[in-house]
Amino acid sequence: MVGTVLRRWNRSAACLLAATLALVAAGAAGQAVPPAETLRTMAPELKRELLEQVLQPETQSPPLAPAQPTSVGNETLAAPVLPAAEAAASEVPRLDAGDTLLLSVTVRGAGGRSQDEFRRRVLEGNPWVLDRLGRLALTGVPPILLAGLTTTEAARRLNAEPTLGDFEFEVRWLPVKPELRPFGYDLFTSVPTTFAPATDIPVPADYVIGPGDTLEVLLVGDRGGRHVLVVGRDGVIDFPDLGPIAVAGLSFESAKTLLEQRVGEQMIGTRASVSMGPLRSIQIFVLGEARRPGSYTVSGLSTITNALFASGGVAPIGSLRDIQLKRSGRLVLRLDLYDLLLGGDTSKDTRLLPGDVIFIPTVGATVAVSGEVQRPAIYEMTGDAVADDALRLAGGLTPRADPRLARVERIDGNGFRTVIDLDLSSDAGRGTRLRNGDSLRVASIRDNLDGTVALEGHVHRSGRTQFRPGMRLTDLVGSLDELKPLADLHYVLIRRESGPDRRVSVVSADLARAFAAPDSAADVPLENRDQVHVFDLATSRDRVVGPILEELERQSSQAEASQVVGVGGPVKVPGRYPLEPGMRVSDLLRAGGGLDQAAYGDVAELTRYEVVNGENRQTGLIEIDLAGLVAGNAAADVVLRPFDHLLVRAMPDWREQETINIAGEVRFPGAYPIRRGETLRSVIQRAGGLTDLAFPQGSVFTRQELKVREQRQLELLAERLQRELAALSLQQARSEDAGETAQAMAAGQALLADLRSTVAAGRLVIELDEAMRATPGSTPDVIVRGGDQLFVPRRMQEVTVIGEVQNPTSHLFDADLTRDDYIERSGGMTQRADRRRAFTIRANGSVAAPPSSAWFSRGAALDIQPGDTVVVPLDAHQLRPLTVWTSVTQILYQIAVAVAAVNSF
Repeated sequence: MVGTVLRRWNRSAACLLAATLALVAAGAAGQAVPPAETLRTMAPELKRELLEQVLQPETQSPPLAPAQPTSVGNETLAAPVLPAAEAAASEVPRLDAGDTLLLSVTVRGAGGRSQDEFRRRVLEGNPWVLDRLGRLALTGVPPILLAGLTTTEAARRLNAEPTLGDFEFEVRWLPVKPELRPFGYDLFTSVPTTFAPATDIPVPADYVIGPGDTLEVLLVGDRGGRHVLVVGRDGVIDFPDLGPIAVAGLSFESAKTLLEQRVGEQMIGTRASVSMGPLRSIQIFVLGEARRPGSYTVSGLSTITNALFASGGVAPIGSLRDIQLKRSGRLVLRLDLYDLLLGGDTSKDTRLLPGDVIFIPTVGATVAVSGEVQRPAIYEMTGDAVADDALRLAGGLTPRADPRLARVERIDGNGFRTVIDLDLSSDAGRGTRLRNGDSLRVASIRDNLDGTVALEGHVHRSGRTQFRPGMRLTDLVGSLDELKPLADLHYVLIRRESGPDRRVSVVSADLARAFAAPDSAADVPLENRDQVHVFDLATSRDRVVGPILEELERQSSQAEASQVVGVGGPVKVPGRYPLEPGMRVSDLLRAGGGLDQAAYGDVAELTRYEVVNGENRQTGLIEIDLAGLVAGNAAADVVLRPFDHLLVRAMPDWREQETINIAGEVRFPGAYPIRRGETLRSVIQRAGGLTDLAFPQGSVFTRQELKVREQRQLELLAERLQRELAALSLQQARSEDAGETAQAMAAGQALLADLRSTVAAGRLVIELDEAMRATPGSTPDVIVRGGDQLFVPRRMQEVTVIGEVQNPTSHLFDADLTRDDYIERSGGMTQRADRRRAFTIRANGSVAAPPSSAWFSRGAALDIQPGDTVVVPLDAHQLRPLTVWTSVTQILYQIAVAVAAVNSF
């Protein structure tokens, strides 16, 4: 593993150099996105810093669904085929009326107070909604039309507005549905593309016959037969044996009676049965605010609603309550579709005659009704509408509505929004006159229930129960079987609201004592709206206690301190708790779950804060006799005051059982519990001592505290190297020797990646053989701690050579060979090697180097021992821009050797 470190650096250097040059070239050429393949080998930190210099964020919008065929009148139009560029553009959503936008705005230049204030108003106004005309109405700016534009085009439109020249906008579209929709227009959302009314329905008696209609006459008797008679353009049918008969303008009932009478009078012995055949088609006009206004040919039985469906329905800006039927230039009928939609009344849905005109005017006054109503929507009002009319259209109030808390939002005559409170339970409130654009909102009742008490927490069945006068805690809980396992029976918290201001207070109870003595003082009487919470002994109580403490602190004042106390130390649930009336130290210990097994049961300390003469706050200490408190001494049970804090001391020398793990060449390896101050020599003796094959010089001893400390140092070193690489990347383009800088940057980037992936070993260098020979308590004998690990390897026979050599490998130990001999056996040093700083890592983890006067002397070279590692580092002078290069490489090599040793476990 160690021998591959420098090879990885060299491979990463080439990739990083290519990536850096590509980024610089892209920035100079204005390229938006550099080639992705040049960035794959870069660390995320440096990649982000370099990309920020050449990339600009772009706003993208989600695509719309493909275009569907459209219908106009009775014709279906296929979706047009667009060129590639136009087709791509058509997939981007276009803004429309009612769309919701998020606006991001920045101030160009230095700006000022007014620009900052406008920016704040724009950001606080998010999300913005386009009005009915698709316009954006920013405060203090004339409405800007954005309908039909994409978000990118909308941002350009805003940035081009002269009145907004000091700002830069970014627009994002939110595909959300509006809270309220105009009522009734959904009726026409699924109309057919062509209109074909049913022809097999009975013809009404008052149907007016006209040219083109067909009468079917069945003759029974002496001269029986069947005749199909078509009404001609002159309104006359040619009846065989009877001659022409004028029927146009007659109702079907009248024409039937006429024909049957003529047959009976003129054809003796024969009688007739008359029915309607295929009906004629008529031409009508649908004009005004229809979705597809124009001329339509429909069946003679068609009504006004049939014609509306044929034209696609009423447009969103059209009126549903004033649809006009005009005939021969005069108004014949007004149709209110609300009667059909809300009451099912079709009495005014008149059949059409040829040439009729259906005119749809623009929508009238509208009022939005929301909140606790059955059918929230925007309704069109007629006449002098009042609040009761709007509620009736909205289906009335829901059971959760509070009619006394309704309000109307209105734009007054000066263009400002105002709010009017209404009491809809009164006749005056329901009779309040509404205006166009008003918004009526009905609030809901409060969620809290009256006449109830609640049981919550560590119970099988939580919820609210009806409150009864005289109700106590045991009545609410029922029995101890209702509690889940590990419930705290001795501390039940009761949150209580009292008085007209519903001031919050807290009462606690001992549930075990309450069930032991029902109806006693321990069985706390409950009050209306009490909330009883049962805790468990395994989790923190902050989730329940925290909000109550915040309420108590908000109720505090100069005259009344916050009703809060605290307990700490070895108790089951330390923390802050509400101060109850008459609360004592025993109650606080009960709130904290009682003393833990590590608690010192003799004396505790109570810290008390008192305000003296309203001028300063002093701290006092009170000694609490815990032993006397447990024995029932009332004098030891001190009454608590606000901000008191009880500290329970831990038992001296109490700590969790610590162990050390011993592995390798010992007689009995395993995990051994240790006592305080025990040494490594003592633990090894307990493990039976070392075996005959043990190699104590190569023992690996690791400690968790050292591992944490080393890891933090590695992180600090990586941050320092990253800052230097970032600064070097900015100087690269201006560097006189760009090649040297690029080389240093590439190698440094690879080094940074190694630092980020390196995990500290936490190895402590020890001399195990000296520790085994030392007397107890002497310096070589190591005092062990919990979590320590010792690995004793077998006797080693190899010497490893790594770094800048031709062939990093291991060799059998030879006492006659020097360090340089082992380097020569690995192929010698490379051209990038630092010949002056080669060093040796001993088997025990220590680092050794020959004297400075003997760097090039073979005779004075350092002695090499079995298990040693010879390291030949890279020459740092070739990479002068990186000041931390030498120290980083040495640290990495030492950690790599330590990790290799630890991994041999």
